[in-house]
Parts: sequence; structure tokens; C-alpha cells
Amino acid sequence: MGKDLRGSPASCAGQIATLAGGCFWCLEAVFDELKGVESVESGYSGGKILNPTYAQVCDGDTGHAEAVQVTFDPQVISFHDLLTIFFAIHDPTTLNRQGADAGTQYRSAIFYHDEQQREIAGQVIQEITDSSIWDNPILTEVTPFDKFYLAEDYHQEYFAHNSFQPYCRIVIAPKISKFRRMFVDRLKK
Repeated sequence: MGKDLRGSPASCAGQIATLAGGCFWCLEAVFDELKGVESVESGYSGGKILNPTYAQVCDGDTGHAEAVQVTFDPQVISFHDLLTIFFAIHDPTTLNRQGADAGTQYRSAIFYHDEQQREIAGQVIQEITDSSIWDNPILTEVTPFDKFYLAEDYHQEYFAHNSFQPYCRIVIAPKISKFRRMFVDRLKK
């Protein structure tokens, strides 16, 4: 079962961003490579039941989204820059869908932790809208953070441990390649 991480010790290490943009394996794999990111945990946020399991979230009845909780150093990377990268690595214009993954658990969402994060989220969405990068409107939900439940152990660092698995090779690897090309100056290595 997921563990409620609200107020966890990890939140003391830096600032926290809680983001959903399709499969959490994809987001985790990208953010793990980003300078200024101290940790990334896969889990569930935005739902209505306590301690959801992966099977419950996949059924689509809990209201949770697959999400990542990113602990980052704002002296190295700002929340604004994190969101700019977030919007570059998933399609924020599809409702409850990323590629073949469909359902509310795959929605695009920013679960803001304070008023400043909410304002920055609105600013970044406006900047992306004004730039006309996407043909369709951005449908990313911007909602207050409540709880984050850590996903089961086998979901943590999934791509790092399963890079040859078909889903990883077909879906995650191309996203990582695109990210590396677009943000080469932001990579840890």
C-alpha cells in the first residue's frame, strides 16, 4: 500500500514539486537526470481514498493520478524551470491520457504546495500558451496539494531497473532521449 508522505523527512531537504503527466515511470526517469533534483519518488496524488494501491489507482475509481514527488534545490533549478521541463516531456493538451495510457490516473496535473507555486504554474501555462507550442489548449489541472502516497517499491526507479522491458524501450527511452537533446545543459552528468 502507498504511504502518506505529507510532512516526510524528504520535504526538509529542499523544495517539493508534485507533478502528474501520464505514467510516473516516465516522469521519474527524466527528473532523476536533472541537475538540482535531489530525489524523485513515484506515487499517487489527488485522490479520495487513503493508502491506494497500484491496482486500485489503475481501476480509475480512486481519483488519484500517477504522480512524482520531486525534491529539488531551488538554488540550482527553479520551480519555473522544473515546470518548463515538465511541459516539454508530456502532452498537456490531452484529457486524462498520455499516448496509449488512458484514464484519470494519467491526467496532467500540478499539485501546488503553496501560493507561490500556484502563481508560477499559472505563469508557465500562460507562457506556453502564448508561445503556441501546442495546437490545442493546455488541460493541465492546477490544484492544491493534499497528500502523496508512495507507490509500491517495484515502481521506484522503474526505468533504471527495467530499461530493457518493452514499455521502457518503446515509451520511456524516446522521452529521455528527447529530454537529453532539449536540455543537455541541465543534465547531472
